[in-house]
This record gives sequence, C-alpha cells and structure tokens, in this order.
Amino acid sequence: MLPRTILFDLDDTLISAYGRPLEAWRKVSRIFARELAPLDTEQVAIKVMAQAAAFWGDPERHRQWRQKLLAARRHIVAAAIPDCSRTLTDAIADRFTSLRDEEMRLFPGAVETLHALRGHGVRLGLITNGDGETQRSKIARFALEAHFDHIQIEGEHGFGKPEERAYRHALSALRADAAQTWMVGDNLEWEVAAPQRLGIFAIWHDTEGCGLPANAPARPDRIIGSLPELLPR
Repeated sequence: MLPRTILFDLDDTLISAYGRPLEAWRKVSRIFARELAPLDTEQVAIKVMAQAAAFWGDPERHRQWRQKLLAARRHIVAAAIPDCSRTLTDAIADRFTSLRDEEMRLFPGAVETLHALRGHGVRLGLITNGDGETQRSKIARFALEAHFDHIQIEGEHGFGKPEERAYRHALSALRADAAQTWMVGDNLEWEVAAPQRLGIFAIWHDTEGCGLPANAPARPDRIIGSLPELLPR
C-alpha cells in the first residue's frame, strides 16, 4: 500500500549526479595529463578522493561548505596536489564540475514513477540540500517542478537535512503526518536515520546495487534498487 505522502531527495535519488566520483576524477586527471606531468594521473585522482573524503567527513565543515561546491572543489584539489599552481588546480576542479553537469541524468523510470504516484493520489515533496540557484537549475533542466506539491531547497530556507526542522517543515507544508509518510533517498544518515527519528518510513535508494554496507549508520525500513519499485504491483 502507498502512503499519503512521499518525500524525495534529489541528487543521486532522482538524478544520477555524484555517483562513482573516483571514475570522474580519473577522467579529469587524464584530460590534464600533460599539465600534471610528471605526476601520475591515477595517483592524482586517488589523492583528490582522499582529500575530499577528509574534507567532507567533518560534519560542521560539510554544513558550512555544501552550498559552495565550486569553491570547495577548488580548495580540495589545491590541497591534494599542493605542488601544482593554483591556476592548474582551479582548472582541474572546474573541469570536474562541468563533467558532472554533462553526465547528469535522471535515473530510469524517475519521471514515470512520480507521475504514477500522483495518479494514485500521493502528495509528493522534494527536499534537497545545496544552494538555491544550482538546485533550481537541475529541477528546471529535468522538468521536475510540476510533479511536486512542495519543493524545499536548503539555500532558500536556511536549513537542510539532516536537521529535524527540515523534515518538520516539509510535513507541515504538505499537511502530512509522519506515520503516513515515506522518505526516499540515498544517504543513510540524512534520509534514513534522520527521518526515522520522527517516525517517517525511510526507504534507501541503493543506486549502485551494492547492498547495505556492513558498517551502515542506519537500517532502512526498505531498500529499493530502482524507483519504479515504489509502485504497487
């Protein structure tokens, strides 16, 4: 049975945006192979990944920088390969950003699933972190706005996941009860653990199909490998 309300995350839930980052950094490093010489492009990609993990692993830093992704990427690349000029590291970071934008796409069945859920009378909300301009451009690019009764962007409201008020605000806007609401997302802390604390049924979108990690910080109420699995059979 479907609930009265479903909340969706955007990036890497409806849109394939930031998955497999090491592969993306490898592509970018190879583009700049001549400028990076004698550095090995594979090692550059690995160093950038390690620096990014350390940078974003700090929750407070994550909160402060997640609305400034372009600047954060420049900072990360400069710290990862300090012997390179800032002009080069900025160019590498910016090419990564443009590559991600070029490769961004909807997950299969995303729009069809949203349309079908609306047809079943389910009210839909979109909750996404990030700055307003960037996230609105994605929503417009993939024509998602018409599918949602409520769209909530961190940069436009001043708060975001995993803050409880982000979920409380969405529930209030949709006049929804937590017990009759699902949250669908790819982040086990933000879109599983956080909504579960409020009594929301949390569904993890396993976009890579790798299954729940052994050290997972939360246990989803349900796991899906594709968005159409949300629909009744």
